[in-house]
Formats: sequence, structure tokens, C-alpha cells
Amino acid sequence: MSPTTLPAAGPEHGHVTFLGAGPGDPGLLTLRAVEALANADVLVAEHEVLDVVRTHARQGVAVVHTDTDPSSDPVPGTGTPQLTVVDSTSTTVGAPAVRDAAHLVMEAARGGRRVVRAVSGDPGLDTDAAAEMLACAAAGVPFEVVPGVATAVGVPAYAGVPLRDAEGTDVRFVDARTASDRCWTEVGASDGTVVVSTTLDSVAAAAGELVSAGRKPDTPMTVTVAGTTTRQRTWTATLGTVAQTLKQAKVLPSPDGGRPVIAVVGERSAAAQRDQLSWFESKPLFGWKVLVPRTKEQAASLSDQLRSYGAVPHEVPTIAVEPPRTPQQMERAVKGLVTGRYEWIAFTSVNAVKAVREKFEEYGLDARAFAGIKVAAVGDQTAKALIAFGVKPDLVPSGEQSAAGLLEDWPPYDPVFDPIDRVFLPRADIATETLVAGLIELGWEVDDVTAYRTVRASPPPAETREAIKGGGFDAVLFTSSSTVRNLVGIAGKPHNVTVIACIGPATAKTAEEHGLRVDVMSPEPSVHKLAEALADFGMKRRAAALEAGDPVTRPSERRPGARRRRSTT
Repeated sequence: MSPTTLPAAGPEHGHVTFLGAGPGDPGLLTLRAVEALANADVLVAEHEVLDVVRTHARQGVAVVHTDTDPSSDPVPGTGTPQLTVVDSTSTTVGAPAVRDAAHLVMEAARGGRRVVRAVSGDPGLDTDAAAEMLACAAAGVPFEVVPGVATAVGVPAYAGVPLRDAEGTDVRFVDARTASDRCWTEVGASDGTVVVSTTLDSVAAAAGELVSAGRKPDTPMTVTVAGTTTRQRTWTATLGTVAQTLKQAKVLPSPDGGRPVIAVVGERSAAAQRDQLSWFESKPLFGWKVLVPRTKEQAASLSDQLRSYGAVPHEVPTIAVEPPRTPQQMERAVKGLVTGRYEWIAFTSVNAVKAVREKFEEYGLDARAFAGIKVAAVGDQTAKALIAFGVKPDLVPSGEQSAAGLLEDWPPYDPVFDPIDRVFLPRADIATETLVAGLIELGWEVDDVTAYRTVRASPPPAETREAIKGGGFDAVLFTSSSTVRNLVGIAGKPHNVTVIACIGPATAKTAEEHGLRVDVMSPEPSVHKLAEALADFGMKRRAAALEAGDPVTRPSERRPGARRRRSTT
């Protein structure tokens, strides 16, 4: 194997942060954890938490994660985590070099680097992390511990299973994979709540141990897999029925029966009240994979909103932005800003802000060039882009965030108060004439300038195209007619089971023209109202399933050939 070269050494003594990444939800990272990740030179993380912590690491960090291939373990059966350097801008990697975690952490720290060692849950409950801390202490390497949400505590909270009641129920924690007979005897003799860390295919055996130790077979039990993530799933049973419950749910036998789970056992563990307390899995779009035909930058706030409903947004750009074919018109307009040609400049998209900003940078200008000019933004996202540029807009629609909403609040031209009667409108080549016509009607002269062109984006990866056509997505949000045409053009028509949500009548008409049945229509032309409408659709769908006594499923889980019902939403 080729040797692994970590980043060049700094001071003689480095520093190690043992960091708890929590049970899976990235939102459960502490502020201190995010700060430590942002300053790390080397990130050493277990494979299952890499995606949780890597987002917050700075660019250029050396990233190391646990190797998932048992055959590559140089010390089989030791239980010691082995790690592989997977990338680093300052790391030379030949063949994958497998290293002992403690050795790699110590080597990096001795070289003067700031090392973050991230583990799932809390490092205080991780035996490997404890051993690595002792190694640091013995070698005189300074370290700190950043606690994380323990898996055995966080997962029940997300499953809607409080561990203690008003009477102060005793709570015991058991790792079934290492528990001794004495441990089972002790927890079996108590009447408190037992939180068992185990695997899916060992749940029934753990339940049997508790029954053998004295717990009644009818003791309530919940089993949660993939806790705190949008893949979370919880089953309610008893110690005596859990095996049958999982079998009926077609969970077992299963090739992934080795997946870790958290089981909560106890008369007062609120398992019987989970219908009322299950706040996470009962979100209106829980687990739904929603296609958002926009770039990550454009879809940022929309994707955050979808996540708040429990959805998993997947951004697929359908439109690419390119400079205008002839730049002269844009160049004249920008020069006009500096020479005092305009009273107003109106931005109708984030892309328009970006286009003007790039032209400013080309000329060596900055936000000071807007001095004395009134600035309008069509909506909150455009306003945020302007503020990031250093410009606070004078006008943002108080109502509908659209050209029509902007016109509602736009003042008419007044020759007494307005020394200049001209508006600069940088926009896309395919923009509608609504705003131009409305401004002219209000008495303004408009320089309608093509600031950028929109063209069809490149096709998404084959895996995404297959998911779109094969029913892998639960819903798709269409925010304009062009997103319908372009998505179908670059990726194909969404499958019949996919819920189609459209921002307005024109978009819905285009979707129907392409053979799509529209299930959800936004009450007003706003992407956030569209997401709200989809969430309302999902909530009604969930309520209908529960009322009928059916299991709550996602649209993509429908049986092949099942007919879609026409929605009245």
C-alpha cells in the first residue's frame, strides 16, 4: 500500500476534539460542534456520520472515514475502527491506506493539526472514543470533548416515546450486543423503562431475554429504525408479539436485518400513547422524496420549508443561465446607473441580481453605484440576494410576490417629486411583459434590458432520470410552465404515481398538455404557498389512510398498477 500523507505540519502540538454527531439528524449538532468542524484541519468520522458533519467542515480539510469493507480490516475481530483517507486537497493518497483510528488521530495531532474525531451519538458513550481519549492523555496531546445527543435518548424522543413520566420512572440503558446475563437479570427484575440498543434481527431475542428475566410478555414495546432521519420507522408491539409484528410488517426476514435499532420497553414508557406523541413521523410529508426543478441556490429556502414538513427535497436544475448574446445593451444600462439615467432599478429574480453584480465586478464597481437610485425587489429571495450584495431594497411587495404584486405597491410617476422618469429593468430573455406594461401605465419610461438568457439545463444523472420515470419520487413541484417542458425534455415524464403540484393555472395547463394529472394547485403564485399546498395534500392523505385503518404510505410505495384518484385539492 502507498503511504498516506496528511497535511503539512503546523505547530509542534496539535489538538483533538472528540465530537458527538448525534443520532442522525444534522440539526441536532451543537453550536460548539459546528464551530469545531469549521476550524478542523483533519476530520476523522465514522462512515455513518460523515454526511452529518462534513457539511460544516471548511474547504480543504483532510477527510477520513471508517472503512465499510470488512475484508480490508487488517486486524479482523478486534472491534477497533479502521479508517481510510478518502480525499483531501493537501493529502497524497495512493492505494486506500487503512489505519487504526487512534494511531491516525495521534499522528495528525502530533503534527500540529486540529483534529476532529466525530462519532455517532455521544463520545462519552463510545468505547472506541474513550480509548482514543486515553491515548491522547497518555501522549500529552491536548483534547476536548463536545457532547452530542445520545442515540438512546434522541431516537425515543423522535419516535414520540418519553422515557420518564410524572412519577419519575426509573430508566435503564442496555446494549444488547454486549449485555451480560447479570445485566438482563437486573433490568428484568425492575419495573422501570428499558432502552435497548440492538439490531433489527436481534430485537426478538432481546425481548426474549427480558421475558426470561421476569418481564411480562404483554409489556409495551416500541422498535425504531433509522431514528431521527426521514427514513425513521417505528413499530408498536409487546415483548411477546414483537417478532410477529415485525414479520407482519414484512421487515423480517430481511437482508438488512443487521441495521441498528432502539427499542423502548416499559409499562410507563408511553408506548401506548404514541399515536398522540409521534410528532416526527406524523409530519405531513414525512419521508416523501420531492423533486424540486431548481438549482440548490434557487431552491434553498423552498427545500428548507419542505424539510420542515418531513420531506427529502431533491434539486434538479431544469434551466441554465447564460449571458445575453449581445452584451452592449446591458453595458449601456449599467453605465447609465452611474451617470444618473435612472430613478429606479427593478429586480425580478435572483438571477437578475447576479447578472448586474457580475457586470459591476467587471467594471470595478460595487454597491455604492446604487447611491441615489431607488431599488425594487420582486420578493424576499431577491431582496436577500440584494442585501448580500450590500443593497437594501426600497420596495418589496407587501402582498403577492410577483410582477403584479410589485405593481400594486409601485408609486406612479410624479414630475414634482421624481426628477427622473426612467426605470432600469434587467431581466431574463423569456420574461413576460406584465411589469413593463404596468410601469408604462403608471407613467414611467422603462429600459427593458436582457440581463441573462435561460436555456434548458443538461440532463440529470441516469439514476435520477430513472427515478423520475419509474416512480421513485413521491411528488414534483412545478414552479413555471418552462420547468414542466424542460424537466420532461431532459429527464422524461414523471411516473403516474408521482403527485404533481403546480404553482398556478398556466403551469397546470402545461402539465396537462404533457399528459400529467395535476393533484395540487397553489392558492397563489408563490413557491412557498405551493409547498404549503403540497403539505396540506399530504396531511389529508395521511388522515384518510388512518381513518380507513390503512397503513400510512408514501405515493411511491403504491402497488404497481394502482389507479390514482383524481384530487379535488
